[in-house]
Amino acid sequence: MLQLNRKSLLDRTVWEAAGIELPKYDLELVAHNTRVRPQWVHFGAGNIFRGFVANAQQQLLNSLKADTGIIAAEAFDFEMIDKAYKPYDSLTLLVLMSADGKFHKSMIASVVESLVAEKNRPVDYLRLIEIFENPTLQMASFTVTEKGYVLTGPDGKYLAVVERDLANGPEQPVHVMSIATSLVYQRYLKGQLPMTFVSMDNCSHNGDLLKDSMFTIAKEWNHRGLVEKGFVDYLQNEEKITFPLTMIDKITPRPSLQVQSALRELGLADMEMIVTTRHTYTAPFVNAEVSEYLVIEDKFTNGRPALEEAGIIFTDRNTVDKVEKMKVTTCLNPLHTALALSGCLLGYQLIADEMKDHTLRRLVETIGYKEGLPVVVDPRIIQPKAFIDEVLQERFANPYIPDAPQRIATDTSQKMSIRFGETIKSYVSTAGLDPANLTAIPLTIAIWCRYLLGLDDQGAPFTLSPDPLLNTLQGYLQNTKLGDQTSKVRCLLEDEKLFGVRLYEIGLGDKIEAMFHEMLAGPGAVRSTIEKYVN
Repeated sequence: MLQLNRKSLLDRTVWEAAGIELPKYDLELVAHNTRVRPQWVHFGAGNIFRGFVANAQQQLLNSLKADTGIIAAEAFDFEMIDKAYKPYDSLTLLVLMSADGKFHKSMIASVVESLVAEKNRPVDYLRLIEIFENPTLQMASFTVTEKGYVLTGPDGKYLAVVERDLANGPEQPVHVMSIATSLVYQRYLKGQLPMTFVSMDNCSHNGDLLKDSMFTIAKEWNHRGLVEKGFVDYLQNEEKITFPLTMIDKITPRPSLQVQSALRELGLADMEMIVTTRHTYTAPFVNAEVSEYLVIEDKFTNGRPALEEAGIIFTDRNTVDKVEKMKVTTCLNPLHTALALSGCLLGYQLIADEMKDHTLRRLVETIGYKEGLPVVVDPRIIQPKAFIDEVLQERFANPYIPDAPQRIATDTSQKMSIRFGETIKSYVSTAGLDPANLTAIPLTIAIWCRYLLGLDDQGAPFTLSPDPLLNTLQGYLQNTKLGDQTSKVRCLLEDEKLFGVRLYEIGLGDKIEAMFHEMLAGPGAVRSTIEKYVN
């Protein structure tokens, strides 16, 4: 049996016989170089990092365009390091899954150190301080999810963990933003050394979120006399520290049983699934789609890896913003949400299965091609129609990506104004276009209202995905039943904060309301209503 560790790589022939592409560089030399002159530390040791970011650096190492690896640090789920990294010498098996059923397997070895960013793990934490004090460090990147940048609760008050960090100062940080700020304070004390902080999380203006969080902590520490005033100035000096925007797009779902079985058949041992106590789903392998996009604002103060050699796009801030808007408001996210909501109502468990449904495919084709493209923000560096083509033909239709509509439907109330409201606004502001002529987008809003009843198309109850406004939204539709034509859905549709526009003033409110009531007619009414409007 093949064991996933560095010692086993001494016999390359058995790995190559299993069809697994191996690193083409001297692992020991790269590990030595990284320890002596670290250039890149990454916070958030999850699957998107292992399956995308680390693979990009591996491509540079393979082509001799880099000679150092990445140091992975985890500040939230320490079991990722203890269970998914350390036992495997920080190696990962990457399985890229094409829609045609082909698997491309490679061993990712670009992560040469894996550390727990926690004061109670002194060996790891002192190593992080050493890294941040080294003049060679170029950047710290992050995949910690949007929640990782949040310092306050819904009431506007600091989270308890943040409040403790603010009181304790840079000596005892716990929150990932406090840890990053504490570490860069050590870099400041070492001589105000330059570096760049790069959020690679899938959220709008991610660099600004990261910057604001770290600034807030630094200013609070300074106000409380816990750090020097010059530290705040240092973080604001763009000749020293920058926070570029990025747009990332790649699906790296939970480990697939099918992939696990395929790896075992090749003779790989210890391919067990790992579920941490913090509910992270991982494994020694990462399965992912082939498609991937990472666009980065080229704003670095101490050099950077030549990641353009691995297909990553470096450009200006305005273009990054345009790519994000293209994806989030037109070419991917609205289509994903439409499939998620309709899939929950129609009993689907996989997005790929929905793409075999002619009616649902027509729904998302209409949203993307017919209603979205006329007002799409074109970033020039990625062609919008080609992007949609890839989304529908390769990505959503890929049966090997176990992506569930129930997962995509999470927090939909937070997404409506961006995923649909922005397109509606563009129709309002563009000469020759009338939002009242839209069909598939208002239909999707009506589907969402119908989804909120928690009854599928046959009238059977189902569990709604988590949403912070769920109780409020369901309150609007209280006592609404199938066959009811007097629902108070208007109260929901009049909530401008949800949609970013006044739906009734622009001729869409009554239209959505009518579509919603059609879907209340009885069992099967959701499907028949969608068929009526998109076929």
